[in-house]
Amino acid sequence: MPHLEISDLITATDPRSGARLPVRRAEVVRRLHEAGDGRAARIVAALPADGRGVLDPQAVDRLMIDVHTELQRLSEELRIGERLVHVLGPLFDAIRATARPEGAPGPLRLVDVGSGLGYVVRWLAAHSALGPDVELVGVDLDSALVGEADRLARAEGLDCRFVHGNAFDLPEAATVYVSTGVLHHFRGPDLADFFRAQAASPALAFCHFDIAATRLAPIGAWVFHRARMRHPLGRHDGVASARRAHTDETLLHAAAAPGIRPLLYEPRGLANPFCTTLRPVIGVRPELEAPLRRAMGRASRRLVGPEQLGGGPR
Repeated sequence: MPHLEISDLITATDPRSGARLPVRRAEVVRRLHEAGDGRAARIVAALPADGRGVLDPQAVDRLMIDVHTELQRLSEELRIGERLVHVLGPLFDAIRATARPEGAPGPLRLVDVGSGLGYVVRWLAAHSALGPDVELVGVDLDSALVGEADRLARAEGLDCRFVHGNAFDLPEAATVYVSTGVLHHFRGPDLADFFRAQAASPALAFCHFDIAATRLAPIGAWVFHRARMRHPLGRHDGVASARRAHTDETLLHAAAAPGIRPLLYEPRGLANPFCTTLRPVIGVRPELEAPLRRAMGRASRRLVGPEQLGGGPR
């Protein structure tokens, strides 16, 4: 049975226009029942809908903002900002030293894919973590989350911006794409397509953090979300996310798009399963690998390519 996340099913957006699409509650309940997840079906059945059975978009927006607010607290506890800077700092140093595009005096640009409430972008801005020459942009298909991220950034006086739409259709090219907790939402060929879109863009690198697929991950997710998340949807989706995490081999295989050197930081063999919750798959243009390793110093020993893991996706 597939593990489905409620948050993926209760909102729908036209991929071309970005317009909100109606979602019928009964259809979501049916899909969850077919997946053998009666608990999730009951959570959705309790959500408000209109006379046609379409989920109330305002109620869904409020719920998504509430759940993402709780996820932001988890990100703070897991020190997601520091984890990103540990890799992104050396990555931007390598880009500045060797691969900055010629004739481009403007800023380098970091684009956060599926930015939600923009915690990552806002944390980087608040801490001036990557330098004044790095423009910080968060992009999400959920307009309510983008609106709330923008409101928070303005209230906090931060130098960053948020965009509603497709991260790969921005008028200004990204230098580095990042995300946290997004990869496990892509299944099958969609995962490879996600990486190919970045490889086909002018971007020089990507760094995507997601749940480490260890045997302890679902148990840890259950304990952590049970203790920290108040809404049943957040508790459910947190555990489902851990169960859907991709293996190291799957990520490296999918990330091996033309023109990209895929690397995994802290794969299973180099990580403590009791401590590792998130780890990134990194992709760089081939000429950037050596400068990145130099910039990372001793930590570069934790970078592993496909040939070191061996085998294909699992």
